[in-house]
Amino acid sequence: MTRITKYRGLVATSTLAVALASSPALAQDSVVSADESAANAIIVSGLRGQPRSVTDSAVPVDVFSEETIERASQTDTLDILQTLIPSYTVNRAANTTSDTFIRAPSLRGLPADKTLLLLNGRRRHKSASVGVSRYGSHAADSAVIPAIALKSIEVLRDGAAAQYGSDAIAGVINYELKDDNHGGSLVAQVGQYYEGDGESVQIAGNIGLPLTDNGFINISGQYTDNDYTNRARTFDSTSWNPFDAYENDPAYRDAVDAAGIDISEPMEVRGQPKERAGRIVVNSGIDLSDDTELYAFGNFSRSKGTAMATFRVPGGGHVVMDNPVRLEDGSTWRFADRFPLGYQPNFSGKVTDWSIAGGWRTERDLGGDQTFSADVAARYGWDKIEYSIADTVNPSMGPDSPTDFDASTYTSDEFALNADFVYTVGVGLAGPLVFNFGGEFRREGFKIGAGSPGSYTGGPWGMADPFNFCSNEADFADRSLNAGAPMGMGISCTDPSDPVYTIMQPGSNGITGLSPDVASDFTTESKSAYAELSADVTDEWFVDFAGRYEDYQSFGDKFVWKIATRYNVTDWAAVRGSLGTGFRAPTAGQLNMTQSAINTVGGVPMNIGLYPASHPVAQYLGGEELGPETSKNYSLGLTLNPFDGFTLTIDAYRIKIEDQLYATSRITVTDDIRAAMLEAGIEGAGAIDQIQFFQNAIDTTVEGLDIVASYRGYFLGDQPTTITAAFNTNSYNIDNVNIAQVSFNDVTVYNFENNNPDWRANATVFHDFGPVQAMVRANVFGPWSRQTTRAGNAIQDYGTEVLFDAELTAPLGDGYSLTLGARNLFDGYPPVNRIDDTNGRTYVDGPMSWQGGFYYARLNFDF
Repeated sequence: MTRITKYRGLVATSTLAVALASSPALAQDSVVSADESAANAIIVSGLRGQPRSVTDSAVPVDVFSEETIERASQTDTLDILQTLIPSYTVNRAANTTSDTFIRAPSLRGLPADKTLLLLNGRRRHKSASVGVSRYGSHAADSAVIPAIALKSIEVLRDGAAAQYGSDAIAGVINYELKDDNHGGSLVAQVGQYYEGDGESVQIAGNIGLPLTDNGFINISGQYTDNDYTNRARTFDSTSWNPFDAYENDPAYRDAVDAAGIDISEPMEVRGQPKERAGRIVVNSGIDLSDDTELYAFGNFSRSKGTAMATFRVPGGGHVVMDNPVRLEDGSTWRFADRFPLGYQPNFSGKVTDWSIAGGWRTERDLGGDQTFSADVAARYGWDKIEYSIADTVNPSMGPDSPTDFDASTYTSDEFALNADFVYTVGVGLAGPLVFNFGGEFRREGFKIGAGSPGSYTGGPWGMADPFNFCSNEADFADRSLNAGAPMGMGISCTDPSDPVYTIMQPGSNGITGLSPDVASDFTTESKSAYAELSADVTDEWFVDFAGRYEDYQSFGDKFVWKIATRYNVTDWAAVRGSLGTGFRAPTAGQLNMTQSAINTVGGVPMNIGLYPASHPVAQYLGGEELGPETSKNYSLGLTLNPFDGFTLTIDAYRIKIEDQLYATSRITVTDDIRAAMLEAGIEGAGAIDQIQFFQNAIDTTVEGLDIVASYRGYFLGDQPTTITAAFNTNSYNIDNVNIAQVSFNDVTVYNFENNNPDWRANATVFHDFGPVQAMVRANVFGPWSRQTTRAGNAIQDYGTEVLFDAELTAPLGDGYSLTLGARNLFDGYPPVNRIDDTNGRTYVDGPMSWQGGFYYARLNFDF
């Protein structure tokens, strides 16, 4: 078992691929024994090459150990990465569909699908969630891997498409699973926000077991339950005010009094969604001989999140609540009659994710300074998200409408075969010549499933005059009541605004379901081959060359390359840099994503439809079918180790992307567009207010700087103190708009270039006070700004904000320890929304959390 554990560390970690064999940086890792320096504590392998220490690599890498991951004290792996890496950001949209339940992070200012996620060095399959706005990101969901399963996290902050292929434009993140064959741990954590809501419970466990005398099986599980938060304030909107309604609308006043409601309290819940999740990960390996092993690992995750949609006001001309229709007896009726206090739908996403991977690998000493290793593997991953919406209506069904609907399902799956080889030979250089080569076959699928019939079908009021009360002459002035129509009900057939002609939205209000006509199944395939050559040419100079050829079924072929180098100027200082190209093909999900949902635009609820670029309506509006994105990456860095215990890395980079995928600005539906939609057979076309679709919309440049420093010393006595600090700054520019003929307005451009903070930083101090461990962390968010689509297009600037975390851990004996801590210790909030606030929402989604302080207690048991 000793040998296999060591071997897995060499091969699995060597899954950060050539990136690490050609990568360098500094470990932001505090878990180092007292006689080790942070620079030398962690050994990183080039995914497909020889192991290299973190500070010996040719591009920037962060490595976080198990203890550092635990001390981040987050229940979500995404939040852990954001806590530890300044150039990594993630926020949760409070009331959209996709980004609410599967969040899309960003590395170096680029969307999630520009960063490749690996598990034990193998590519993770994509989630079923495609972002419905902006970048339309379609990436793997890292949150399904519980933190307790992780042995380490390796983050390569450099383009690596030549080694890993599509998606690795911004970098690579590799999750290394625990591989112990004995021992384990149990964790129970409870906490809540200072506001007294958002109660959180986490229970997790890990155990390592022997698999015969020559192997291991390591099992991890996690259960989490996070409740709602609400940061809204007294309700107010441009169309309806509860205090005015209480004074002037007797029906509303009677309903308020009967329910005993305080209308000064928030009516719209706006905050963190409710989520419950159960997850399990298994990792295993067994030696077949001294130099060969079989391995397998996989995961299963199921979660359900529920968020609150926009509050539907019971007046103010609301398109659903205050839009009268004629019933079969000729009387008028509004949904406000059924919901006199208004209503707020809640929508849910149930996510199921599972995967399995396995392979055979060997490492042979061929003699004569030659070694050969091989790793042949297969994997399959599957992810499904099921959307539903409750406490809402199908407006076209009128008073007979149900209130719960299954809206749609999306499924993504991926199958791959990989063969990776490493040959090393001594050729008289300072180190061996390392030749990595291999290939991959990958098949990706994306399936769209229909909702329940009530979520998409039209009821009687989906058409004008559903009971044929009036004649149908072209000129309203010529119309009259038909025989048998109700008399004495005030029906005015000559008046186009009479409720008899009201047309209500078909399908569930909030998220309109997808019909069987939209349901479909898509697949795409790709084949690739790569090769890489690296060596320490001298004791001071390391060089690496990589190239990759990819052939996509849908987009043809492409060759990408990368050069990386490092030169040791002195024993404690080195310069490094890289230059490379990249290529990313649109996924099956991005090519075919379809959805209709209500979003608040400039304070007004709008029904927004997203359609594929190949859809007839997109083509009618000048859209073109999607093509691949291409990139060029440049980086130049400096590493310094001037004395024991201290390391510093500085890396500048530029990433240029041509034909970057981005959603068009929202296009208001005109009569001509609606006619084209009806001709294309779009269900509920009459109720769609705006549409958009993905395009290769822009050419962009991201420029930035990463600075990472770590120091470990004994300046506070005989107990060690570790200080780590990191800084990242980015600038974002649109070099060219490729779809000006479609729709890409100035507000979209401004928000692309200014919605991310100008810079981010963090600093963490760990110190042991006898048996008690203490941690203090500062998270700094630099300035950013945003522009509203509301009339006038006002801009709001957000200044620099600093949030502090603190934690104390004390042993209780017999393997138990207790941790008490707080995130956002001083209860900081971003500035309130000043330019387009509506419904009392107070805050907007941005780089900084707006939930306030959170305190927690955690009990650990190690065995």
